[in-house]
Amino acid sequence: MNKNTLLFERYETQALVWPRSGRHILAQFDDDTIVVYQAYRPEIGHFAAQNGRFGGAFSFARMTWIKPNFLWMMYRSGWGQKPDQEVTLAIRLTRAGFEWLLAEAIASSYAPDAYATEADWQAAVRRSSVRLQWDPDHSPGGAPLERRAIQLGIRDAALTRMTDEFIVSITDVSDFVASQRGAPLDALELPRERVYPLPAPLVAHLGASG
Repeated sequence: MNKNTLLFERYETQALVWPRSGRHILAQFDDDTIVVYQAYRPEIGHFAAQNGRFGGAFSFARMTWIKPNFLWMMYRSGWGQKPDQEVTLAIRLTRAGFEWLLAEAIASSYAPDAYATEADWQAAVRRSSVRLQWDPDHSPGGAPLERRAIQLGIRDAALTRMTDEFIVSITDVSDFVASQRGAPLDALELPRERVYPLPAPLVAHLGASG
């Protein structure tokens, strides 16, 4: 498959096979790569798509969040209509790189079942340059669902590695987003996504559903 090509499928077809609850990474992936999404203002998004890398007005001093789940990105960006989120980027990463980010990720809030004390969690946060959040997934219309979606906050050394080593391609999919915005459910198309197969150690580390 061309590494810049996204596969699409009707929403209603995909919804039949997606889990209704639990913590799952829904994503488009192949043997070697996985697609994640970000939304930026045009100045940043257009530079990244044209150059295949981040630069220009992009700030490497701030945390940036990636989302493997297209509908979660659409909820956060208002289908590309929120200010400074008009350009939707499909960023293809190596699976090895993505799984390295997952292994480095520390939850953005304290979980007593994962750390003996809050001080232990705070120490882990200071050591890591990747944050993890499980948030309610959302329907195309924005309604919250029982299923949880993952997003990763990347900064510092992890952001440098992602930018320099993990990115395979960056594609501006804003026109596609606009074409599907407000489409009836029986006609809505989305990037084809399935549950990402996590190695057992990552299932435990992330608190994901097995």
